Parts: sequence; C-alpha cells; structure tokens
Amino acid sequence: MPRAVKFTRYGGPEVLEIHEVPRPQPGPGEVLVRVAVAPVNPGEAGIRQGVFADIWPAHFPEGQGNDFAGWVAELGEGVDDFTIGDEVIGYLPRAAQADYVLSPAAVLTPKPADITFESAAPLSAVGVTAWAAVNAVRPEPGDTVVVSAAAGGVGSLAAQLARLRGATVIGTAGPHNADFLRSLGVTPVEHGPGLADRLRIAAPQGIDAYIDTFGQGNVDTAIALGVKPQRINTIADGRAVARWGVHSEAQEGAFSRSVVAELADLVSKGLLTVPISAVLPLEQVQDAYRQVQRRHTRGKIVLSLVPEEERPAEAARITSHL
Repeated sequence: MPRAVKFTRYGGPEVLEIHEVPRPQPGPGEVLVRVAVAPVNPGEAGIRQGVFADIWPAHFPEGQGNDFAGWVAELGEGVDDFTIGDEVIGYLPRAAQADYVLSPAAVLTPKPADITFESAAPLSAVGVTAWAAVNAVRPEPGDTVVVSAAAGGVGSLAAQLARLRGATVIGTAGPHNADFLRSLGVTPVEHGPGLADRLRIAAPQGIDAYIDTFGQGNVDTAIALGVKPQRINTIADGRAVARWGVHSEAQEGAFSRSVVAELADLVSKGLLTVPISAVLPLEQVQDAYRQVQRRHTRGKIVLSLVPEEERPAEAARITSHL
C-alpha cells in the first residue's frame, strides 16, 4: 500500500511514523501525483512540535512535509493542462511526504526535463521564500547585500538571486562553509559575536540591504549598520518586525506557478544552483529532521520516495497502465 509520514501527537522527530494509507482518488480539478522527492524544512518541525498550535493546529493523524516533485499518475475530471506522466513541482502543506498526493491542478508547475527531482522539489518552498525576500529588499546593480545563514536552504538561494540582480553579496556562515559560499560568488563572513565589526570591514562603503534567514539579532545588526528598515527582510524574527517595521516577506505571500516556473527556468539555464546536502530514503525521515533542527545544514536535505534508478521504469508503468 502507499506510504505517508504522519504524527499522532506533538513532539520531536520521534513522533513521526510511516503509515500505510489508501491510494487517493482525484476529484474534479485535482491531480494525483506520484511523489519522487520531498524536502524537509525547519518550519515543519515547529508545527509538529506544537509551537504554532494556536495558529495552525494539527488534526491527528497529521501529515508532514510541504513541497515535492514527482509525476502525474492520474487526472481528475476537467483537468486538461496535464497528461499522465508529466513531471511536476508542487506545494501541499502537511501532506507532501507521501507516495501519492492529491493536488489542485492549478498549483502544480511543470518541471523542466533537464533538472533533477532533487533540485526541483525545494523550489516551491525555500525557492519562493528566497525569491520573496530578495524582491522585498529590491537589490540593484552596485548594491551590497548581506544574507544571514547564507549556506542554508533559503539563504543559499537568496544569495544567488541577489547576485543575479547585480548586487555584491556577503553571506554570514560558519568557517566550514566559507569555500562553499565563495563557489556561489558570495563573500563569506563568519557569524557570531563581533559580526557587525566584521561586516564593516567586508563592506567599507556600507551595506544597502539585509536578508535575514536566521534570526538571533541579525535585524538589530542591520539597523546598527545603518541599513534602512524598508531594505531589510527577515523570515526568522517576528519581534524585530514589530520593533523596526522591517519586511517579513516569505513563501505564503509570494507563491504562484509563475514564480516557481521562473526559478525552475533559472535552474535549467544553470544560473541558479539548489544545493542538496543529503538525499535520504523515506524510512530515515526522523534522522532527516534531527539534522535540519541542528540548523547547520548546507543547502537542503530531501527525502527520496522513489530511488533514482527506479524512477523512469515506475513512471513508464504508470503511463502504460493508465
């Protein structure tokens, strides 16, 4: 039977279990997608732990995972913009880590054939979040932009997108990520105590914009360095938003098929790299979240639901059967 990651109580990664579930049936306007890859994201851990229970309560047994990539397995009535076997990128809150997901056709984006499922799957979540953050601070050619936690999932993409707009990008990270950031064309600066002084040295002409993906006082640092609030975006510090009036643009307000398609096109053209630090089987979902929650991951950890060597054969079977 198809599998799905679920949890039946709030808690740490240990509450995640793989359940056998019935194969969903698409209704009008829906597409059944065979999921090949589903990333893991820090925010999903907060929901599972009950941190946001007052805003987004769980409905047990609750699913896990938001973003995915796979191929069309079945079409519901009235869906005429996809065919069986089409490769797609999707976003389905609390349901993505499953062999099959039901998605409204209107929110699925075609996946370019020349990019991997691993590179495609994160685009609808961290990719759109990075796009929103960069768009909020409006980098221009000649600007200097700082991205905190620039080796992470959102940060690594935001840094690249800011560079594509002509900005010089400084990325904060640990020393072990310095060479990685340089490979993306980003100037590394070590995070931690004394960050403001190191940024002044790295950007003697000043800093024009600041993208915070980590919290921990980064917005306060940006303000101290003279960055205007309207050119600061944080996805990790709500108190700084209230205090300073900075932006907090993220995936929720920016998601659209056109944005995902734009990001996928950049990947296809070799202009945007989606760093993948680990590809783990679904059975290792608990370990995947333990790694993510340490907040030292370079790029993304993704779960593989169909091993790479089996994907073409399984897709062909689905296409021929239906």
